[in-house]
Amino acid sequence: MPDPRAANVISLMDGPQPGGAVSALLPIEARDLTYIAGGNALVQGVDLTLAAAGITVVMGPNGAGKSILLRLLHGLLAPSAGSVRFAGRPLDDGLRRRQAMVFQKPVLLRRSVAANVDFVLGLRGRADAGRRRALLAQAGLEGQADQPARLLSGGEQQRLALARALASGPEVLFMDEPTASLDPGSTQRIEHIAAAARDARTKVIFITHDPGQARRLAEDVVFMHRGRVLEHTPADQFFAQPACREAADYMAGRLVL
Repeated sequence: MPDPRAANVISLMDGPQPGGAVSALLPIEARDLTYIAGGNALVQGVDLTLAAAGITVVMGPNGAGKSILLRLLHGLLAPSAGSVRFAGRPLDDGLRRRQAMVFQKPVLLRRSVAANVDFVLGLRGRADAGRRRALLAQAGLEGQADQPARLLSGGEQQRLALARALASGPEVLFMDEPTASLDPGSTQRIEHIAAAARDARTKVIFITHDPGQARRLAEDVVFMHRGRVLEHTPADQFFAQPACREAADYMAGRLVL
């Protein structure tokens, strides 16, 4: 059952609100997107259109290029070739500020839990103690507001990283394996917050290796292997019968070579 507290943080975001229009940054379009490092093509000629609202889950074996794809879409890496567009516009600093990203390993400021959130709220020009309290409450950290952020457990740090990302009011939220190696309680809370962001019309792009998590969250699935997108299909279709052999092997727990 969804966490009833999940809506609290969304109501205090600056981004899209429940019942509002789909993000103005859609569709997200990658055309011939390529990234080469050390002479190796880590992402190869990706053509991908994410036009629908909801949560897109990106899956594939280790080394498939999933994390690099998210960094290319978010503008953290410059492509070796190809392009990324949001609603027909090339990615620039203005568009990037309307997005946020949560990494597998959280990067936190050497400040208190509260100050980490206040920093982002201040950048938005709308620092507000009530909004900060709601964000921390949603992350289950309201009792640790004055604690140094780097003394939190791994799961708590990731929940703080997500609260801080939501403080920016993103229209697109990238999540790179945010629950990897986390305890079940933190995993459940992060899934609930991601689902609440989706319900508030924020586009969520979520990497996971966990088929169960993908089934719980995904509206559509992008499957990658060896730097290429082999399949992009609605979630119910993907889980019922993947279109490509590699995805079928992956979902069956077989090695994908």
